[in-house]
Amino acid sequence: MSTENEGTEHPPAPSAPPVPVDTPAAPAPAAQHGPAGDPAGQQPHPAGPAPAGDWPPPPPAVPAYASGGAGHTPGDGGGSWGGGQNHWGAGYQPPQPKQGGRRGLLAGVVAAALIAGAVGGGIGYWAAERGDDAGTGSTTVSASNPADLKRDPGTVAAIAAKALPSTVTIEAEGNSGEGGTGTGFVYDKEGHILTNNHVVAEAVDGGKLSATFSNGKKYDAEVIGHAQGYDVAVIKLKNAPDNLRPLTLGNSDKVAVGDSTIAIGAPFGLSNTVTTGIVSAKDRPVASSDGSGNSKASYMSALQTDASINPGNSGGPLLDGNGNVIGINSAIQSAPSGGLGGSGQSGSIGLGFAIPINQAKMVAEQLIKTGEPLYPVIGASVSLEEGTGGAKITEQGASGAAAVTPNGPAAKAGLKPGDVITKLDDTVIDSGPTLIGQIWTHKPGDTVKLTYTRDGKDHTVDVTLGERKGDS
Repeated sequence: MSTENEGTEHPPAPSAPPVPVDTPAAPAPAAQHGPAGDPAGQQPHPAGPAPAGDWPPPPPAVPAYASGGAGHTPGDGGGSWGGGQNHWGAGYQPPQPKQGGRRGLLAGVVAAALIAGAVGGGIGYWAAERGDDAGTGSTTVSASNPADLKRDPGTVAAIAAKALPSTVTIEAEGNSGEGGTGTGFVYDKEGHILTNNHVVAEAVDGGKLSATFSNGKKYDAEVIGHAQGYDVAVIKLKNAPDNLRPLTLGNSDKVAVGDSTIAIGAPFGLSNTVTTGIVSAKDRPVASSDGSGNSKASYMSALQTDASINPGNSGGPLLDGNGNVIGINSAIQSAPSGGLGGSGQSGSIGLGFAIPINQAKMVAEQLIKTGEPLYPVIGASVSLEEGTGGAKITEQGASGAAAVTPNGPAAKAGLKPGDVITKLDDTVIDSGPTLIGQIWTHKPGDTVKLTYTRDGKDHTVDVTLGERKGDS
């Protein structure tokens, strides 16, 4: 499956519908229409004040909502990289303009104030008309202070309250000024933050990087290590505080379909956003790139969730019902039309993908230790095309190299160009990206059982995985 992260810059979605500040309080005489032909009010409302005794008064015209958003996901089988049609996923939100960045929110507040004013006037008019005919007064009962409410352990509110202080909004900016916003979370007390590679990629070579906590405190940071193939990166806070609370890591191997999930991130720049859902599927083969045509693909055997994940969520934690991290939100599948508006960047359609935390932890420890990733490989190039009935070993490798590395793991096991790998241990392999994602859940030196087809006959061999250092 190919999913999408962001590669091209799009204007950020406003926090609220953009309504002019001088919008009159009176409702519009007819239905209005918003940009891109979206109807702004499905039912026209009569103009002018409501007649005496006519309650409630007609509501004001509904403001038009714009649409936007886009999303897709990463994979290496042991040989060549994929490319082309795969795109990065859910997580990297282009920065908001430095000037006028609050206009959408301000307009929304003004619009709400106008609506409240109109309703308040209607209530006052109605009360005045009833006057002495209203009978006896009413008695109201006030609720207790919300601060006194108890959130039991295990509730979404309790989990969010514990996890939000350890989740950060990351801003990355390259030397050219390009960059964006993503999410990360506290990995250890030394100040390491775990996130996606595509969130911090712009800041790897001398760019600017910062992390802002939910209390508003902001810290400069630096990239400690990044793995483009895994789409995992570790950054470290400069002058990190002493009271960091790392999030508890769960066991993604023990996750079951149907388990509750909680996602935290900064969708479209809206920091500290919490959404909920379930684990929709496990071991979902996903391949993605940034869509630029110049980057290589990343691959994962992903956790699929229907928790709402949007651009800006990437790198954020996917939590289980106990508040443990089970994955890193990384990608979304977009609608074929490109979203509600038919073009541009789409938002969540309930198909989000996260890197299992067991794999992410393995990569993070390697990055913290050496600064570069280590990949398990079989030493063979496989086709990334669909419809091959498995992972087919190509006739030739990348840049004219041999498809099967001489004296490599695949060669030692007797694999040849043209062989079609159909299973890895007990997992069915239906394509090259699926094989890559499955191989990368292992470590170099692990022994796996490969089933392959040659001349119409099935064969099974044991292969001890080799290693490759760094992204290439």
